Amino acid sequence: MGYISEKTVQEIFDTVKVEDVVGDFVHLKKRGANLIGLCPFHGEKTPSFTVSPAKGIYKCFGCGAGGNAVNFVMEHETLSYPEALRFLAQRYNIEIEEEESSEEYKEQQRLADSLYIINDFAQKHFAAQMQTDYGRSVGLSYFKERGLLQKTIDRFGLGFANGRNSDLLQTAKAKGYDLELLQKAGLATQYGNDFFRTRVMFPVHNLSGKVLGFGGRMLGNNKKQPKYLNTPESDIYQKSKILYGIYQARQAIVKAKECYMVEGYMDVLALSQAGIENVVASSGTSLTPGQIQLVKRYTPNLTLLYDGDKAGIKAALRGLDLILEQDMNAKVVLVPEGEDPDSYLQKVGLKAFRAYLEQQATDFILFKMNLLLEDKADDPLARAELLQDIVGSIARIPDSLKRATYVRSCAQRLEISEQILHVEVNKRIAKAQADAEKDARREERQQARRQQRGQEFQQLAPGELPPPMEEDQFGPDGQDEFGPENIAGPKTDQQTGPAPVLGHFQEKDILRLLINFGDRAWPDTEEADTLAEFILLDMGELLAEFDHPLYAEIIELCIERLDEGEPINSQYFTQHPKAELAQLAINLLADPYIYSPGWERLNVYLNSQEMPEQNHVADAKSGILRFKLHKQERLLAENQQQIKQLQSQPDKMEDLILHLKIHQKLKAQQTELAAQLKTVILR
Repeated sequence: MGYISEKTVQEIFDTVKVEDVVGDFVHLKKRGANLIGLCPFHGEKTPSFTVSPAKGIYKCFGCGAGGNAVNFVMEHETLSYPEALRFLAQRYNIEIEEEESSEEYKEQQRLADSLYIINDFAQKHFAAQMQTDYGRSVGLSYFKERGLLQKTIDRFGLGFANGRNSDLLQTAKAKGYDLELLQKAGLATQYGNDFFRTRVMFPVHNLSGKVLGFGGRMLGNNKKQPKYLNTPESDIYQKSKILYGIYQARQAIVKAKECYMVEGYMDVLALSQAGIENVVASSGTSLTPGQIQLVKRYTPNLTLLYDGDKAGIKAALRGLDLILEQDMNAKVVLVPEGEDPDSYLQKVGLKAFRAYLEQQATDFILFKMNLLLEDKADDPLARAELLQDIVGSIARIPDSLKRATYVRSCAQRLEISEQILHVEVNKRIAKAQADAEKDARREERQQARRQQRGQEFQQLAPGELPPPMEEDQFGPDGQDEFGPENIAGPKTDQQTGPAPVLGHFQEKDILRLLINFGDRAWPDTEEADTLAEFILLDMGELLAEFDHPLYAEIIELCIERLDEGEPINSQYFTQHPKAELAQLAINLLADPYIYSPGWERLNVYLNSQEMPEQNHVADAKSGILRFKLHKQERLLAENQQQIKQLQSQPDKMEDLILHLKIHQKLKAQQTELAAQLKTVILR
């Protein structure tokens, strides 16, 4: 399979309608020029999810999700970019034209296909082994003793690996399979032996039913061997992204609108055979974001069904924060201590087992709180630690309404002020956001250093070493000039007053104009043909003054497209291959304000100014003026710094007089810009 051709990709983007694609999954209502509905990516009761047919985007102002039709399919259906394109091509009957893949990509695909073929052969081999005399007496008898019917054994493709050192390996060689591929698939060891021996085998399938790997349970009493052995990580087997039974359970999960998560293979098999088919297993591993996303693809409702012993409780608590971060509706059911879901089902029967699930299902946060309160009810210090633990979990919930509900419940249960809990939760959220921003800034600084280092190496003579990186180049302690630490601009003495704010709002506003209205016709054709041309020509050398690296990159793209005679429009940016750039464009296109339906019904519209979509000319002119005023204020601040330094140097009187004249000129220009904007300068 090759790459989808650029021609086909463009045809898909030109054909699909975001409102139709989203409308397949979300009930939308007309609201002015847009459509609104309940966001499918987080729980909400009041619609904050907006679809703009004119702009070809969707945006949720509750959770921040946004994108075009392809992004929606990728997010909602948990598909990769190529998979989403194929999904939409099939929906709109678009024939996919493929281009030749790179040799590296072809090699990766060939290897993956080969591993799938090897695993399919191994699964059939293990299944056939249960039909031998030895296999029936050891492997098949084990499954029968555990209560499994033949239809369950066949449905899940169970098998048996006999105890001979190289049984699978020799059979594979005889059929022409390559030893190196068997090793890459995790079926053979480096010593030329079978990886699985004397074990009952549980094939692990992906969503399309292909065998990714195996889990093998030891039979016998060899204490030197682990009870369960799993396929080693490979190009196709990545344990953190795999759930046992998901292939067999996916339709039942959708139908039941709920998924049960258990720990072991046999739990899945027993429950599925009894009729509870919406069940999967994490196969003994701690839950991972990839596994949770796999469930979320089919339902937002996840119930952990674990053993009631300490290990089961610990496993349940480990996955709590990850599940909450994914905005899942999570519950916990612990079977009685000494039992597991399989044994307890066999003990009480299906009817009583279902009743137990309904009665014992406890909301995740309340489960954690009640569990911890059992041991800490009378200890003030322990209760304080418990409170911090609960607050940390609640703070991970993306949905603010859901957070508020949990805060109220916990406040009542813990007999503490609801306001105090809110304050503590907000502190945790603010800290998490600050940490994320700090990490992003650190990465940006490191990237800048790497780029500069690369440029220095390119400019060196043969054998010459580059100079060491100056520590203060990115501010004290590696902080960049425009990070939140220095948001008030260059440091000044208290006598000179605060420096102008050095945020990126004005730069971002110019981008908003270019992306939203860049291809709109400009009314004065002697000045420019389009709004983008007017902005880029009017700003001239100021275009080099963009400080934010991503904003500067977009400006460069606009200049290139203008030079090449290509249109500067929203589609170009929202479909850009660089995800960070495309997401910024979508955020700038999304309008958080919509007209009340009552206004339109009563024919009430703006009277004091044009409608926003018709006001781009005045908006562009004022945006340019704000940008110029912002840069003028920064020049003033820098010049004032020079004046202050020169005032303490008597021998620099001529330089001081020059900078004072510059100050007067800059102030005059600032006043003129402020007058054009009809704004007041307070300093």
